[in-house]
Amino acid sequence: MSATASNPVTALLKRADLLFTGGLFITVLLLIMPVPAIMLDTFLALNLGLSLLVLLAIIYVKDPPEFSGFPTLLLALTLFRLALNISTTRQVLVNGYAGQVIEAFGHFVIRGNYIVGAVVFLILVVINFVVITKGAGRIAEVAARFTLDALPGKQMAIDAELNAGIIDEVTATARRVKVQKEADFYGAMDGASKFVRGDAVAGIIITLVNVIGGFAIGVLQMGMSLGESLQKFTLLSIGDGLVSQIPALILSVGAGILVTRASDNQNLGTQLAGQLFRYPRAMKICAGMMVCFGLMPGMPMVPFFTLAGIALFFAKILTQQELETGHAHGVEAAQAEKAAAKAKGGKAAEGVATPAPAAASGSPEDVRKLIEVDVFAIEIGYGLLGLADAKSGGELLARVTGVRKSLAREKGIVVPPVSVRDNLELEPNDYRFLLRGKPVARGQLVPSRWLAMNVSGSKVRLKGVPTREPVFNLEATWIDEAEKKTAEVNGFTVVDPASVLITHLSETLKANAHHLLGRQEVQSLVDHLKQSQPALIAELLPDLVTLGIIQRVLQNLLRENVAILNQPLILEGIADFASLSKNPDDLSELVRRRLGLYFVPEYETRPGVVRAVTFDPRLEQWLAGKVHRSPTEVGLALDPLTGRHLIEQITRHTAELVQQGQPAVVVVSAEIRLPLKRFFESSFPRMTVLSYQELPSATEIENAGIVATPAHIARAEVPLKAAA
Repeated sequence: MSATASNPVTALLKRADLLFTGGLFITVLLLIMPVPAIMLDTFLALNLGLSLLVLLAIIYVKDPPEFSGFPTLLLALTLFRLALNISTTRQVLVNGYAGQVIEAFGHFVIRGNYIVGAVVFLILVVINFVVITKGAGRIAEVAARFTLDALPGKQMAIDAELNAGIIDEVTATARRVKVQKEADFYGAMDGASKFVRGDAVAGIIITLVNVIGGFAIGVLQMGMSLGESLQKFTLLSIGDGLVSQIPALILSVGAGILVTRASDNQNLGTQLAGQLFRYPRAMKICAGMMVCFGLMPGMPMVPFFTLAGIALFFAKILTQQELETGHAHGVEAAQAEKAAAKAKGGKAAEGVATPAPAAASGSPEDVRKLIEVDVFAIEIGYGLLGLADAKSGGELLARVTGVRKSLAREKGIVVPPVSVRDNLELEPNDYRFLLRGKPVARGQLVPSRWLAMNVSGSKVRLKGVPTREPVFNLEATWIDEAEKKTAEVNGFTVVDPASVLITHLSETLKANAHHLLGRQEVQSLVDHLKQSQPALIAELLPDLVTLGIIQRVLQNLLRENVAILNQPLILEGIADFASLSKNPDDLSELVRRRLGLYFVPEYETRPGVVRAVTFDPRLEQWLAGKVHRSPTEVGLALDPLTGRHLIEQITRHTAELVQQGQPAVVVVSAEIRLPLKRFFESSFPRMTVLSYQELPSATEIENAGIVATPAHIARAEVPLKAAA
């Protein structure tokens, strides 16, 4: 039966476009055609009902931009109300009667006293125009400006999370749409507030015109006395004004509520109740103040004492709930601490952060489990457990999986499952990353705050806890929710604590990708490639090279941030050059030349142009004579004076590139590329060293600086030339 009853409603809602169009057409007809009094009553009641419906919908909206149609609806209802004003004015002036609704407002609401009615009407207009509408309009204007100013920063934050692999393309698109909707909504609300102000002014003018025009018609055309005309038409005009102003006041209140409330994923009643009755002590103090008011001479004791008793009752209930909740949390924490102490260091595979069961027996299988070491693990303090708890909204585990997928797409490496576990030895808000049991990075978060990073060089000082961003060592501040909008408006990039950890994780995994690629992972890659490239694998293994040589070549590429996605091309290069050398360093250098077409464009400052630091040819020639090679390693044998000179020169030139937002790139000859990179790797971990032979033929080099030959080397060359 319910389904049958709902079918007409569903069919009607599917034709909502026709309903809206019909409503606008009726509004236009009200402007030009006389309407019977019975229809006016219906329209006036409809106007009041729609205003109440809009107000209630605003109360139950969880996020203001969800009601994106409100500005348009406000315009339509304002036009409808003004059209009704014109129709009722026509009926009042022509017939001296405009239906029972206006009659009731003129006689019942204001008791037939037009002076009282005028005062009430003016008070409503002042409340609507001066207080509610003006305040809501100002808030809408500020919100629109802040939202539009913060739009570029929010878009940059979304792009940064997408590039770091924290979110996927679908999530990024959804967030961009949400940000754009928010900007459109607040921009439209800024304009919509002007409708309400104009409606309030129009209400005053229309009422004054009705009073003056009605008085003149009653005296001059209907033969009434001055008193009768004033009484009749003033009551009708003020009744008409009240009927219009009350729905207008309701819509103004709704607009004010919509632009002043914050997004909290809750309806307004739940949000206010959770915040207003959160502190029992405030309720007790309020009860005491009400008692003091009740004891004042002449004050009625009953209402004040009754309200004080209600406040004390609520305070008692809230205090009991607070104690019960705190006790339950204490028991859970104690149990978790005992369990962690019994199984210290217990690990959790990605997706579950629970301690591992202790060995129940001394069997060899149980002992072997104790000596197993995770390839990569995240350890967090107990203050960050909420980030990994999916039940409380923590997204850490899902986002770790997203990072693994992103690295697979970007670098071609399958990262082993990442273990996430708590560690009681860490500070509550600390975390660290472990590579095969060894800590490789660590950081600290503030779970209840946001990290604002000063990426634009803003001079604004935010209120919060100063810190440094853990990945790029940027100046940052941990701020609260109230300071977030200020930070976004001033060009700060604002991210939540989980995003900070995930970005740090992504960069750490990229920096250590070559350590994650073991023989077993390489064997899996080869087995997978064997299905599509059987001839290549048959030629390569086992006659030309071993699995270990392939692993070393792939590790060398990953070590310098070169993706191994194009595995057939890499293995073909190894097969082609394996007859020349079996040294993995030599093979990786030769393979890089084939891959240059794919990875060099990442360092272009504009299409076809790489802006880079180069070396003086004499210095390159001198460094080529200092290359030291062994069966397993390659490096440079430099004296301290030369090494210090090169560090100073490279630091100065690459710093200029970094300050301009460009990658720190050095281009040298192929003979010294790898030795130079290995020698300065610890001093310049983010510096990219390319060789001229790796650059595609169409790529140009824009010189960003030349590393000059040290003076002591130049002086040593002069006697040699003279002797020659």
